[in-house]
Amino acid sequence: MSTTVLIVDDDPVQRRLTEAAVRRFGFEARTAENGADGLALLRGEGADVMLLDLVMPGLDGLGVLGEMRRSGLDTPVIVQTSNGSIDAVVAAMRAGAVDFVVKPAGAERLQVSIKNALRVDHLEEEVRRMRRRASGSLSFKDLGSKSPDMERVIRLAERAAKSNIPVLIEGESGVGKEVLARAIQGSGERRGKPFVTVNCGAIPENLVESTLFGHEKGAFTGATEKHAGKFVEASGGTLFLDEIGELPLDAQVKLLRALQEGEVDPVGAKRSVRVDIRLVSATNRSLLDLVKQGKFREDLYYRLNVFPMTLPPLRARREDIPDLVRSFCARFSAEEGKRVRAISPEAMALLTRYPWPGNVRQLENALFRAVVLADGDELTVSEFPQIAAQVEGFDVRIPAAPSQATVPAYVPEPVREIVRVEVRDPHALSLVVEETGEMKTMDGLEAEIIRFALQFYRGRMSEVSRRLGIGRSTLYRKLKDLGLEGDDKAEDAA
Repeated sequence: MSTTVLIVDDDPVQRRLTEAAVRRFGFEARTAENGADGLALLRGEGADVMLLDLVMPGLDGLGVLGEMRRSGLDTPVIVQTSNGSIDAVVAAMRAGAVDFVVKPAGAERLQVSIKNALRVDHLEEEVRRMRRRASGSLSFKDLGSKSPDMERVIRLAERAAKSNIPVLIEGESGVGKEVLARAIQGSGERRGKPFVTVNCGAIPENLVESTLFGHEKGAFTGATEKHAGKFVEASGGTLFLDEIGELPLDAQVKLLRALQEGEVDPVGAKRSVRVDIRLVSATNRSLLDLVKQGKFREDLYYRLNVFPMTLPPLRARREDIPDLVRSFCARFSAEEGKRVRAISPEAMALLTRYPWPGNVRQLENALFRAVVLADGDELTVSEFPQIAAQVEGFDVRIPAAPSQATVPAYVPEPVREIVRVEVRDPHALSLVVEETGEMKTMDGLEAEIIRFALQFYRGRMSEVSRRLGIGRSTLYRKLKDLGLEGDDKAEDAA
């Protein structure tokens, strides 16, 4: 969904000219001929930015800004007027406008103003969201979604937030299970109370009990001081057990008892400790399948699976991608000190079409990288080469390799041939990049290099060995490990 600009102006000629300019910028335009109609559109359909004429009959621009403030509408407003006096500027800014342009405004000035307003709005919203997350008051409004599947999940979560019922959140890695858990806590009676996160898959098996339930000083080797444990830390608030399916079986028994009795037994302690927690669990695996495989206790499964909900992957809610992109772009631009104001329509179309196997986390990392690479004030397809290489119809836009004439004389001839390989071929990127957009491991790169060398030197093992700088016996061993031991038959007689 593209950015929507609401144009409120009583002059029909100026309104049409502004609308045409906004559409040329790649934005969607809506128009209103007076302040009252503009407010009605803003309340009904919403907008990302409002271009507001200051002088209109009836409800003028200042009146609209006043009504927006009283109604809690925080859409950024750019005021337009033919009166460019200092008094008019001061009055508009005090009333809540983010920028001011004098009619007739040039196309470039208007475009920059809109991009700045969007950037400021997204950054302010991201800052507010981060503050609410830090204070434990994140709400479902912060999860605003245009996807019907996601909206159903949010409605379920809103019901769960009103009680103390145990919640199990299922979904692929990176879909935002922790964010949903924080919204459940921030919308319930434990709002503002501790929110303690435990990644069950990241705890060493011999430290699970100590991490969850705590230990006394001297309870075991290395226990130099008393540790409260995550259950005690979360008492009064919410305990979020992420990747609960990774918990060892012996720890599952003690977890079940802690949930049933409402108390924990710290390692080395003489008495139990009462705890009062709201439990939210999450998993990217099917707990029912783990139960059937004997890797997860059935009684614990039924204890956790009281109120299950499944977060859809990002590819199933593409409607949310534009808002996520703008939010991440605003945040990373501020963090990196970049002046990235917008993302081009072509780049947004690319990001919307990509399947995102790593979900929101992968999208976030892609935007981080793009902002760091960006030289201008707008993100384009060229900032997403790995993504473009995997989506049909998009140009990777990597700079062409240097010609043979510009290659230094000391570069060996075979290397010159490699340099001249057409780098726009997506296969060139696939040598070092996984389908998820992440870099391949060193073992994976080594395997790709060996395969490429075999093809490049047409199976001449002596040449492959010499060019790769490894002995022939080592090369044959690596070929065997890769299942390519039959390739030695291609060795020529020379």
